[in-house]
Amino acid sequence: MMLAPFSIDSYLPSLPYIARDLQAADWQAQQTLSLYLVAFAGTTLLYGPLSDAFGRRTVILAALALYTVSSVGCAFAANIHWLLAMRVLQGAAASGPVVIGRAIVRDAFSGARAQRMMSQVMLYFALAPALAPILGGYLQELHGWRSVFWFLAGLALLLWVWTALWLPETLAVGERHPADPRTLARGYWRALRHGDFMLVVLAFALAFGGLFLYIAASPVLLYRHLGFAADDFGWLFVPMVGGLMLGAFVSGRLAGRYSHAQAANFGFAAMLGGAALDLATALALAPNAWNTIGPIVLYAAGMSLALPNLSLIGLECLPRRRGLASAVQGFLQMALGGVVAGALAPLLAPRLPLLASGTLLLSALGFLFWRGFVRRGQRREAAVAP
Repeated sequence: MMLAPFSIDSYLPSLPYIARDLQAADWQAQQTLSLYLVAFAGTTLLYGPLSDAFGRRTVILAALALYTVSSVGCAFAANIHWLLAMRVLQGAAASGPVVIGRAIVRDAFSGARAQRMMSQVMLYFALAPALAPILGGYLQELHGWRSVFWFLAGLALLLWVWTALWLPETLAVGERHPADPRTLARGYWRALRHGDFMLVVLAFALAFGGLFLYIAASPVLLYRHLGFAADDFGWLFVPMVGGLMLGAFVSGRLAGRYSHAQAANFGFAAMLGGAALDLATALALAPNAWNTIGPIVLYAAGMSLALPNLSLIGLECLPRRRGLASAVQGFLQMALGGVVAGALAPLLAPRLPLLASGTLLLSALGFLFWRGFVRRGQRREAAVAP
């Protein structure tokens, strides 16, 4: 699952250099991120059902092989159009391990153990955004942007070997479902009509989008607003990931003591508080690393606390089709990420108050969907009470 954030964050310091080297406009270089996310989102709808039909391990191995080939293709790109095509293939491959990884956790664990394991996964997952842009910045400074994609190809190859040797299959043959188009269409139709499931998934995607807005806008934020260089991305991503790791740690500690819903409430409180503080400092203070990045850390901690619990709640809405449920979850998360990267980030990044307002709006919308889910559950409980 760490491969997906590495694919996004490791090459962000190289975006201006890619545009210059391939004689492309800045907006074209930005599309290497948005098209990656669109491909990522679209293929999540395939990987979940395929893993429900053929098993988790087989599909992950196929996805990692495609990712390795496409990363080599990125490294050899001679023009922006070839790079865009290879990034589409990269996104199509990277979604597989993320979607299937969530399903594997729920296959193997339940209850408080599932919450602790999902929080542990989030903890490791959070390391990638801290390491990737720092490593990518140094690779850019030392060897240029192509070295970043050679690194990603090598990482995917190592993950393929690790998966082939040590990852067990977690979905028994008797629990698999056919992957024919009619069955998939019925499964997706049931998921989209499931009110509780869709409310949780939309809350998940919007909460993620609030943080991803800053990730997508990070070159403008760091280069233009804070005056940093390509090897200074750690100033944003290390504190951000510190917040993600803190939230994941707290989520694991709350497992068994508080319900998934209560932990999600705590997470949304931190996200909304961080987003409001971010907007207040953007309006009142001159930007610097402390007052610009500090509120984002609080938001990241709240997101990392809420998301593992929202993910488990969503998977439990469709307990017999966890792969498909994870696919819908991943699709909406990355589809919104594509909109954020391709439209919102370029529009809002030039002014910090606008950027902060975008994060506050996304998190507030996510909270409204979450409260809608909670109220539906409360009405059902009231209806069956004696």
